[in-house]
Amino acid sequence: MHKQQQFHLWYAVLAILALFAFRDLFTAPEAVRQIPYSEFQRLASEGRVSDLVVGETRITGTLRDAAQGEPRRFTTQRVDPALAQSLSGTAVEFSGEPEPGLLMRAIGWVLPMALLLMLWLFLLRRMTGGAGGGLMAIGRSNARVYVETEIKVTFADVAGVDEAKAELQEIVAFLKNPQGYGRLGARMPKGVLLVGPPGTGKTLIARAVAGEAGVPFFSISGSEFVEMFVGVGAARVRDLFEQAERRAPCIVFIDELDALGRARGAFGGIGGHDEKEQTLNQLLAEMDGFDPRSGVVLLAATNRPEILDPALLRAGRFDRQVLVDRPDRVGRVQILAVHLRKIRHDPALDREAVAALTPGFTGADLANLVNEAALLATRRGAPVVDMSDVEAAIERIVAGLEKRSRLLNRRERETVAHHEMGHAIVAMALKGTDPVQKVSIIPRGVGALGYTIQRPIEDRFLMGRDELKARMAVLLAGRAAERLVFGEISTGAADDLAKATDIARSMVMRFGMGGAELGEVAYEPERQTFLGTPEIRPRDFAEATAARIDAAVRGLIAEASARAEAILAANRALLDGSAADLLARETLDEAALRRLRDMVRAEGT
Repeated sequence: MHKQQQFHLWYAVLAILALFAFRDLFTAPEAVRQIPYSEFQRLASEGRVSDLVVGETRITGTLRDAAQGEPRRFTTQRVDPALAQSLSGTAVEFSGEPEPGLLMRAIGWVLPMALLLMLWLFLLRRMTGGAGGGLMAIGRSNARVYVETEIKVTFADVAGVDEAKAELQEIVAFLKNPQGYGRLGARMPKGVLLVGPPGTGKTLIARAVAGEAGVPFFSISGSEFVEMFVGVGAARVRDLFEQAERRAPCIVFIDELDALGRARGAFGGIGGHDEKEQTLNQLLAEMDGFDPRSGVVLLAATNRPEILDPALLRAGRFDRQVLVDRPDRVGRVQILAVHLRKIRHDPALDREAVAALTPGFTGADLANLVNEAALLATRRGAPVVDMSDVEAAIERIVAGLEKRSRLLNRRERETVAHHEMGHAIVAMALKGTDPVQKVSIIPRGVGALGYTIQRPIEDRFLMGRDELKARMAVLLAGRAAERLVFGEISTGAADDLAKATDIARSMVMRFGMGGAELGEVAYEPERQTFLGTPEIRPRDFAEATAARIDAAVRGLIAEASARAEAILAANRALLDGSAADLLARETLDEAALRRLRDMVRAEGT
């Protein structure tokens, strides 16, 4: 309950109690003496009372010969006549129990009602998500409003997304000078949709736009529009736009737009008029109704644009879509520079090397990496964070936490050592593969008994047939090493086989790399996800074609496995020696692997 509302409720209760108190006071202007019932009997027997008024529980009358200054009026509580008769011959003074006063009676029924009212208001506030003002406030927007002085984020705090920042510079210029920006007749987009994977900084960019422009910032999540009461979401949308127009120029930011703007009719007409669709319809109507020249800019963010309603994305609503993608290597260097400013680190720490070790990391991942490195340095008592802490943090994020308590028997350790060295040697022998940075047989995470880390030389966006086949050979090299040394394979190679099979099936069905017999045909287009579930499409090729696809996939797997086994057979002595070294040291770092690379016989030599 709102603090001001609590004060008003207690004022009302006190006013009612004061009213009853004054009524009790002014309805008895004459002094009345309270006497016991036994004294009343004695006075009555002496004939000293008159003007009696007999009620059910009380008798009121007048004394005939009251002394000077004493009250003439008296009152007494009645006693059961039989009991009074039995006590009248004794010296016991007796009287009836007095009934509660008017004030006490008022408190007796006003206080419970006040408590019930307070409980009802408290429960109503919980049901309406904490909206102040009780029942009439459930339709108010829950948007958090940040004024200009509260937003400390600017474009200087956002790195790695230069293209997105350049797109949003126009928004900043428009908010700073709405009239001057439209001097040529152009208008700003009504809405800008930020699209990208989770953790890429969409919310941060929206706050930076408000910080650069120096305007109020309305921030709300799409899920906050939907409540248990029908019509509340639509009312909150209306209230949000009314507040924004009063505070214009300003920015309205809706995070997780997919919670509000999911495509209508997604389930074949079931629930076609539910609360979410009413809220979405109201949002569409409000976006059509407000004038962009008023200085209100609508920003929204989502990582699932494929499920948004097409009406949201048409021209005149979210006119512009800005991709906030995972940063490239240069972007990762810039993001690391932002986060490293917040910790004590070695000046010699090479940001370029860290960026090379973290392909695919988002801005949130890099922030977590820097924080993990700082925690590891603090744990070992170091004065600053150095490269060893960063590498340990990368291993912890990628491979999982070390499990030194997970004890393996001798045969399992030998199997894991040969498996990991098989990956490393084949990767060193093939052209076009990423350099091996580290090999370890220390268990990590849930099921990893060992790991081999390869460091990409550069960000890659395209891969050829030979590169894909080389990657499959590296993945299957662990199984090949187990088969070559022990004559059998273990269950520890199951994940490698699944990844290699996925690459082979994609080559055949999606990339048209299945050979001349299958041709350059895409038998399985890239799957789109809907509501988190892969889209299911019927198979549109014949059974004979399916058999040829399976044969082509098996052929690619067999070729990659034979290729890896041939390389390991040519380097058998090096495989056994390096596995023994790995068993003794548990981890081979980059320096040891560099010496090993010079001794590996490359494929075809």
